[in-house]
Formats: sequence, structure tokens, C-alpha cells
Amino acid sequence: MTHRVAIVGAGPSGFYAADGLLRGRPDLRIDIIDRLPTPYGLVRAGVAPDHQGTKAVVRQFDKLLDQPDLRFAGNLDIGRDLTWEELVESYDAVVVATGMVIDRRLGIPGEDLPHVWGSWRFVAWLNGHPDFREGPDLSAVKSVAVIGNGNVALDVARLLAKTPDEMVKSDIVPEAAAAIAAAPLKDIQVIGRRGAEQASFTPNELAEMGRLARAVAVADASVLDAVAPAADPTPERLRKAKNIETLKGFAAHKPGEKPVTVHFRFHETPKAIRPGEVDLSTGTVPADLVVTCIGYTGEAFPEADSVFAVGWARRGPSGTIPTNRADSHAVAKEVIAWLEDRDPKSGPDILPLAVDAEGWRRIDKAEVAAGAAQGRPRVKLVDRQALLDIAQGD
Repeated sequence: MTHRVAIVGAGPSGFYAADGLLRGRPDLRIDIIDRLPTPYGLVRAGVAPDHQGTKAVVRQFDKLLDQPDLRFAGNLDIGRDLTWEELVESYDAVVVATGMVIDRRLGIPGEDLPHVWGSWRFVAWLNGHPDFREGPDLSAVKSVAVIGNGNVALDVARLLAKTPDEMVKSDIVPEAAAAIAAAPLKDIQVIGRRGAEQASFTPNELAEMGRLARAVAVADASVLDAVAPAADPTPERLRKAKNIETLKGFAAHKPGEKPVTVHFRFHETPKAIRPGEVDLSTGTVPADLVVTCIGYTGEAFPEADSVFAVGWARRGPSGTIPTNRADSHAVAKEVIAWLEDRDPKSGPDILPLAVDAEGWRRIDKAEVAAGAAQGRPRVKLVDRQALLDIAQGD
């Protein structure tokens, strides 16, 4: 007998954990379980649909699905089809790679209004997540407030500002693309509580905001006095200095130079949200749609000696996909050490019938074929039953 490991969550951290485990113990039997019929988690549903280079990481994970002792088990929900207790009892180790996909709250009046959206929910809609098929009504949206100063805020602003031609090589779902194209959008406010020197944008993503066809990026005057903190480690200081340089360039632009203006506002704290506007610490801005990009939280999972967390489930919503690789490989070594002196558990296979790797490949083939017909990377299936029908060969 050999040890069996369950990995709950088929995103990057889960696949990197499987990779690390198989590198150290090629004899392991590994089941990667996910509540969706499709693998790849945040890469498929959370990475901006116009950043296809980032999504290309799934090619590494595709190769892992060819490993004979690794199974993908999709469309299995912990709590509906299995319990955490059953997993802990049946597997020699359980790796939690569920990430964090619950939008954090601002804690201000008005954030429960229907025109206020969390970034996870918003980007999941753009990406065709089966559980987020109802998007915001953009038909009368002229002004958007994007609250946050990280790359997710840039993603939301950029995707709203791009033209259909700029999005043609993306895998945004057609209904979302059509809604954005038809919106009478004029202004996007990117609102940060702290100064430009503390923004967590990456320089390439920020610079991309200055190259949009129909949108001009402008920045408030505070960026002219911003200085990267001298006490920061050198890589961070260089990143922030580059961002400040880019924002100073934006400050030279004028609102209205293009049909859409993206305003970068710093030292602004949201106080309340009302229909059509957001109260800030220095005044009010119009906002027919508000998207909060202030981070995520996750769901609880059991604590036990044989349970190990990786990725965001372990360290919180920080870091990039490459960060997850190092993190997951380190945890994989801990799992291997834990298994070393323990006899494998015996018992039946407890997994219910699930979408396996071949089922996923049928979905993938259908989506890529639909995309090829439109000159796109893929056109995603967004209905859960349609996904299951394709996976089962129907």
C-alpha cells in the first residue's frame, strides 16, 4: 500500500502542492478535489481575462493531470458531497488549497446597495464563473468608483476602459464584453486611502493604464510630491519609484482627452455610499457602480495534525502565482516528512462520481473550438449543467 493525499482546491497552490509531493514521493496517490467541474481556480476565474500570458501557467498543470497516480475530481463540494471529517479519516494527509474568495467589506454605510460589487464577484462574472452569472446592470453607468490601490483595482478599471478591439484576444465571456461595450462610461475613479508611494500596483500593470485606446489616465497633484520610502527594501523601493514616475506622467494629462477618463485619487477614505455617489474624506464623487478591491477572506477548515494549508488558505490573500509555487513546495516537504513514519491508511475509495481529467479535457476542447471560431483563445461554458453535459460526453 502507498499513502494517499487529498488536495482540496484545484488552483495554482493545489497543483503546485501536487507537483512538490510527486517530486519528493513519486509513489504517492493524489486526488485533487474541486467544487467546480473545471480545474485551475483563480487562473481560470480570477485572473483578468485580457492577461492571457498569466493564464498560460495552466500548461504546467495540464502535464500533471497526465500523471497516472494523480486524479482530478471536479464538481465535488465539501459539505454537499463529502465532509472534511470523511477526508481526514480516509486520507493519510489533506492539503487545503481553497484560497480566499469572499470579498472583504468596507464597513461603511451603503455598501450593501445593489450597485456595490466586490472585485471577486465582479471578475468572476467577467471570467464566466458558473456561480456568478448575473452581472451588474451597466446600461446607464457613466461613472465608476474602484476602491483599492492594488493590481485588482487596475484590472477592474482597465477591463471597463478597454475597447472591444482591445479585448478580442481575451477570454472574457461574450455577455460581459457586450455589456461593457454598450455602457455610456465616461469616468472611472481609482480611489486609494494612502499615498501614491504606498500603492501596491506593479509597474507594468500601472504603465498599461497609459496605453489604452479610448481612456486617458490622470492622477491627482499629490503624486508630484510622492517619494518612495527610503526604509523599504531595495526591490520595493524601486517598484514604488517606478510607479511614482508613471503617475507623475499621468498627472500631466487632462481629463477628457479621450472618451473615458481614469482618475487616480490618493489620500481618500470612503465614508459612505449612496445611490449615484461615494462620500470621501475630501468630498463626493459620482458613482453609478462601485467595485471594492480591498482583499478577500476565506472559509474555515479543520485543524488536525494531518491537515496542511497552502497558498492563500495558509498565508492570506497576498503574493502572486509564482509565490504559490515556492509556498506549496515547502508545505509538500512538510507533508512528506509527516508521512515518513506512518503506515498508509486502508479503506475504500470515498470519492463520489466526479468530473475527471478526461471530462475536463472535453470541456477544454469544446471551449477552445468555440473560441477559434471567433478568433479568441476560448469561449467559456458558463452554465454548470452544460459543463457537466460536455464533461460526460453528451
